[in-house]
Amino acid sequence: MILTTKDLRYTYQNGETINFPDVALDVGKKVLIVGYSGSGKTTLLNLIAGALKVQQGEITLAEKNYSSLSSGQLDKIRADNIGYIFQTLNLIPFLSVMENIELGVRFSKNRRSNVSDLTQEIVRLLTSLGLGKKVLDTSVNRLSIGQQQRVAVARALLGQPALVLADEPTSALDKESAKNFLNELSTTFDTSKQALLMVSHDLSLAPYFDQVIDITNKNV
Repeated sequence: MILTTKDLRYTYQNGETINFPDVALDVGKKVLIVGYSGSGKTTLLNLIAGALKVQQGEITLAEKNYSSLSSGQLDKIRADNIGYIFQTLNLIPFLSVMENIELGVRFSKNRRSNVSDLTQEIVRLLTSLGLGKKVLDTSVNRLSIGQQQRVAVARALLGQPALVLADEPTSALDKESAKNFLNELSTTFDTSKQALLMVSHDLSLAPYFDQVIDITNKNV
């Protein structure tokens, strides 16, 4: 099992508390978590990514329980095992496509060791996502939003992290573009080594996933 969460509970500074449904992801599985805006979807991803401290409950990633890890150990586990597709993309505008994608393995020797030829692997990912080597040296601020999303996906997948987290990556896309994006992501995603956890408010994305979990603790 790549990821398990159990009895997670988070209290915000305003006193609001959210109880999260348990999540279990094994290799090859794609899970969608749905909920309305403000229901805690991004908070759940940030807890799993280690960006927020676990207050109550347990998270286990790659057989490591977060409660037993120091902050340094948690940083290493995250860098080695998690690729994150941010809602706001978090690309660096003055860097090229190549330089932005390389950041996916900059902080993990383990992920870097999974790539024998960095340029070749980046070109492979870009090609599978509908781009190609022609954009390698292009500044990301010259790309369309759709193209930037594909760069963000390539960065998250580089080095084959065990867990890919995606925070509303289709929120700015129309239905057809969202469909194309998910088809490309499904093609590039390595079902023999990786698991995908995506959050969205859009239940129409359900057919692309093995399991859908409602943030209000209801399985769909």
